[in-house]
Amino acid sequence: MLSPSPERALPQPRPAVLGIPRALIWGYVGVLLFMIGDGVETSYLPTYFRTDLGFAEASVGVIFTVYGVTAAVGAFLAGGLSDQWGPRRVMMAGAACWVVCHALMLAVAVPAHSYGLILASYGLRGFGYPLFAYGFMVWIMAGAPERQLGKALGWFWFCFTMGYPVLGSALVSFLKPMIGFYHTLWVSLAMIVAGALVVLLLLRERTGFQGLSRGPERLSLPRTFLGCFTIMFAKPRVGMGAVVRLINTTSQFGVWVFTPLFLVDRIGFSAQEWASLLIVMMVSNLACVVLFGALGDRWSRRKTVAWLGGVVSALACLALYYVPQTAGHDYPLVAIAAGALGVGMAGYVPLPPLMTAQAPERKGQIMSAYTLGAGASMAFGPLIGTVFIGSIGIGGVMGIYAALHLLSTVLVLCIKTPPLPVDPARPAPLAATATRTTDA
Repeated sequence: MLSPSPERALPQPRPAVLGIPRALIWGYVGVLLFMIGDGVETSYLPTYFRTDLGFAEASVGVIFTVYGVTAAVGAFLAGGLSDQWGPRRVMMAGAACWVVCHALMLAVAVPAHSYGLILASYGLRGFGYPLFAYGFMVWIMAGAPERQLGKALGWFWFCFTMGYPVLGSALVSFLKPMIGFYHTLWVSLAMIVAGALVVLLLLRERTGFQGLSRGPERLSLPRTFLGCFTIMFAKPRVGMGAVVRLINTTSQFGVWVFTPLFLVDRIGFSAQEWASLLIVMMVSNLACVVLFGALGDRWSRRKTVAWLGGVVSALACLALYYVPQTAGHDYPLVAIAAGALGVGMAGYVPLPPLMTAQAPERKGQIMSAYTLGAGASMAFGPLIGTVFIGSIGIGGVMGIYAALHLLSTVLVLCIKTPPLPVDPARPAPLAATATRTTDA
């Protein structure tokens, strides 16, 4: 019997578990544990700094501003460093930064009530979680099969979100009454170490063990980071994708700041009802991130981001203002609007493969452009409200957020996947060629 020709042999699919590439599964476990540890502090740390340590509100604001800046820089660095070091080393660098700075804060700065040491240690710790989490996202982009990228990214965001605002907050609610918040922060350190050890000892997928940029195209570290900026201009569709990612969560961070002022102060919702609306929003997001990732793989990544991301988010932003403005204190209707925003945010999950398809050999730099947009949205969303709410009110601000989401729809429809080069020595069948040149 003749053996099949290598040219005609079909590639065997890699095994997957519920859409998670089996070779990367321990990375998802590590990210979940890490983000639980990182999320322990979210609901109470500002209050702890004010009430337990006695810092002024403005001083606490400076601490979290510095943390936000370093987190945004860390998000940007994750892709470029993955090109040079490999995602595994980037993740371990992020974990080491988190552990050292957090331990210094708890063991030295907090007992001494030293504002300067807390500012330095907590501020520098901001580099930690984006290097770890986004380093793994780059690993997914490099190591997961292309046909499964949407679902693989959906599971990443599921683990990220489930750990950070959901299980992390639940853990502090459970432990704080028993052992106090200070000792709960030591538990968060243990969770971070556990997540890092899972990745270090159990994640063996080889793509992430070395720099993604290899061979003649490998650049020096300064040129790599310069390329993280210039690629957005050299490849305009990458720049469009970075803008789309910026818009993705701009409304989310703005809504978290300004919508409670509207619902609680003017409509009559209680603070507890607003907190439950946030839960509705995040649960809706968790329910859809994997679903929309898989839909992007099977239907169209561009259309998923455009219609289920941009359009749904735009309608949800308008509904969050006009529904309570019209119906008043109608919790079920407002909850539907909040849930719709969570659904819309999930619609942007398939964006990274669209961006990396523009220059597959520069995935690390492209992911830096993507995460730069993610980090900048933390400041851009509240900034829009701060600048415009005094002149056009909360309704006008929500209208701006909606217009931005519609702009993202237009931009993403322009991000078409370029055809892959075909080796003339191995012409692909017509059907295969058609598949390679369309938006997956």
